[in-house]
Amino acid sequence: MNITIQTIVHGPIDLVWRAYTSPEDIIQWNAASDDWHTTSSSVELRVGGAFSSRMEAKDGSFGFDFAGTYTKIIQNELIEYDFFDRSASVEFMQIKEGVKVRITFVAETEHSVAEQEEGWQAILDKFARHVEAIKASIPSQALS
Repeated sequence: MNITIQTIVHGPIDLVWRAYTSPEDIIQWNAASDDWHTTSSSVELRVGGAFSSRMEAKDGSFGFDFAGTYTKIIQNELIEYDFFDRSASVEFMQIKEGVKVRITFVAETEHSVAEQEEGWQAILDKFARHVEAIKASIPSQALS
């Protein structure tokens, strides 16, 4: 079963793409709640390249590596990857309001669909806030 989540990021496509694929940025936004964080991230953004993010509870009670391999990349448009025994795609679509980011992934069986939707959506919403905060800190003439 596939699950799809999406958000609109109010920012230019280049900034959205860079924030989604930069390890320095991923560390800032990759957590579903304030009691979790990403302690490290690596990205080899090419087909066959690996990625990994270490996600941990801030109290140290649990952690895991979210890792996989890129299977298709079209800059500023699409990222597809395999992770664990599943796959996902991330679409970046320029729209009037900014960039629509849509993630479709194969559901796992340990957690309910609702829990997976909620967790992935929370991370995506945090990503949007991160990009919008970066955009707000950049002089408008530098964005054109």
